[in-house]
Amino acid sequence: MPLELQLAPLGRRALRALTPKPGEHVLDIGCGGGETAVELACAVAPDGTVVGIDRSAAVLAFARLAAKGCERVRFVQADAQVFDFGPAPFDAAFSRFGVMFFDDPVAAFMNIRRSLRPNGRLAFVCWRALEENQLDMLPLKAAQVHLPPQPAHNPDAPGPFVFANPDRVRGILETAGFAEIEIMAHDEQVGSGDLETMLAVCSRVGALGKILRENPGLQNSVLPGVRSALAAHDGPDGVRLNAAIWVVTARASRL
Repeated sequence: MPLELQLAPLGRRALRALTPKPGEHVLDIGCGGGETAVELACAVAPDGTVVGIDRSAAVLAFARLAAKGCERVRFVQADAQVFDFGPAPFDAAFSRFGVMFFDDPVAAFMNIRRSLRPNGRLAFVCWRALEENQLDMLPLKAAQVHLPPQPAHNPDAPGPFVFANPDRVRGILETAGFAEIEIMAHDEQVGSGDLETMLAVCSRVGALGKILRENPGLQNSVLPGVRSALAAHDGPDGVRLNAAIWVVTARASRL
């Protein structure tokens, strides 16, 4: 999938930080289409297991196809904020852009911490500020003249950039019972393929994609300018734009 090409290298930053080991049992939070669950399953082979949790039945259908034949992976349709995982079954928890949409992030991370064995590890990637992410800002700026006024942004509302402030992330994790918290900035040039593929992805996901989903009649006026802006970054490997993320790691402490 084109979007997977964009997200995979960013998720692997957290996967390397997590250092999953053979035989471990890992929780994949907001597992989406299952690609990360399969990678985790390979890392914990031959005896480890992975549970992927996501609220969307539609994406879990794709996840089950992606993991077909891998008996060490199973998927649960549920909200990780409230799901009862049982008595601390996991050695580690991982997420690739799956933790920014909780209604109550403190409650959610407390529930995740309870799912971990003592000293269990947590690693996830989340976006830094919208303004730092050329991946979102370039198409958004190129389309700005054609877009309707946008409502004022609530920085604490669930959404892609809700963890832009690292102090807020640290406070949430500390309150939820995590220690040894590290929040590392990482920038990387990523893309989804050639110019037309990147244009298609920008029109469906990200900051601009959200506006166009809500206002589909704007596409004809918006896309030519976005195509021109993306073309300036086209090269041998397709269009590449900077992604600005946090790589967050922590350990479950006893409360």
